[in-house]
Amino acid sequence: MFKLPYELLLGLRYTRAKRRNGFISFISLSSMMGIALGVTALITILSIMNGFQEELRERILGMTAHMTISEEHNRLENWDTLYNELINQPHVEGAAPNIMEQGMLTNGSLVKGAAIRGVLPEFEGQVADIDSKMLQGHLSDLKPQKYRIILGSELALDLGVSVGDKVTLIAPQGSISPVGIVPRIKRFTVVGLFEAGMHEYDSGLAIMHIEDAKKLFKYGNAVGALQIKLDDMFLVGQVKKDLAHIAQKTLYIRDWTQQHANFFRAIEMEKKMMFIVLALIIMVATFNVVSTMVMVVTDKQGDIAVLRTLGASPGSIQVIFIIQGLVIGILGVFLGLVGGLSLALNIDVIVPVIESLLGIQFFPADVYYISKVPSKVEWTDVGYVTSIAFGLTLLATLYPARKASKVQPAEALRYE
Repeated sequence: MFKLPYELLLGLRYTRAKRRNGFISFISLSSMMGIALGVTALITILSIMNGFQEELRERILGMTAHMTISEEHNRLENWDTLYNELINQPHVEGAAPNIMEQGMLTNGSLVKGAAIRGVLPEFEGQVADIDSKMLQGHLSDLKPQKYRIILGSELALDLGVSVGDKVTLIAPQGSISPVGIVPRIKRFTVVGLFEAGMHEYDSGLAIMHIEDAKKLFKYGNAVGALQIKLDDMFLVGQVKKDLAHIAQKTLYIRDWTQQHANFFRAIEMEKKMMFIVLALIIMVATFNVVSTMVMVVTDKQGDIAVLRTLGASPGSIQVIFIIQGLVIGILGVFLGLVGGLSLALNIDVIVPVIESLLGIQFFPADVYYISKVPSKVEWTDVGYVTSIAFGLTLLATLYPARKASKVQPAEALRYE
């Protein structure tokens, strides 16, 4: 019959036994709860930050594509030929031409600078989900040579216009006249309003038909770029390499990681710093494990001496107390794992309950675009947290266990 090593049996017995010193039991319990609290806090906070990161990424990429392809001077000739070559490539879900320029919109004395995007409505749905963000009107309302425009909700509010009103667009590409360069000016009819949930778009983006943009910004038969949407946004590096082999001319490719690099780096840095700060809770708990195990070793010196006289080696004594410390750590990590996952997976239920009990709202819908706390559990993060907590607990047990292995039987039994 299989028999467990006596080191394991003794380590587990010391963990279960009622100690004569109740203070040691209290320190041991507080260490376990400290580890559990630290693991719970880390998993929950990291899941919430992952949720916010994904929410913001979806809002940003909901109005733009994963990749943008253009030629020199931000012009792209014969985009339809390139479209036919790209659309059948692996991981490419859709493509659409566009023009991105800057302009000034005016309504009476109200003036607002904005990014002007020229789109082809029948293609734009392949790369951006604008129609789902429309408050009024539809993207298909944009018709060539009708000079219609769709504004962000905050941009329309700043200009004091709504659907059916007129705005004047001033383009920087001027026309030469006897009196000098005169800006190109055109009146547009507002046919729609959208709300993307991102201030950058809602307050500074206007959309028109690409044919009107070509004429206004002097693009001729060219477009600004061809936008590409992938089935997996994280494969942009691989797709870039694939496109390099099929292109017959020099192309400039930018992906979403380059266009919004500073924004996502800031979020990632914030997540790392939060991880380090909250990991200090686990470190404090492991210091308690050290003090607990030192007191246990002092309390069990008589037992250690007896074991040594019966033939136990210093290594066996060390293993006994390492096991005892690890039991505290494993229980703490397990409780923290259960608590953290329970909170992270049910944050959408827990937060409204807390808000109703306290009578406050953490993210008012009239102030924040994200009115609820998002959460996304990344199992790699869970693995890192539990591994670090377990590793710190293991390190915390080494010194007390080594101290126990150096106990001299004669000295320990002298006063027994």
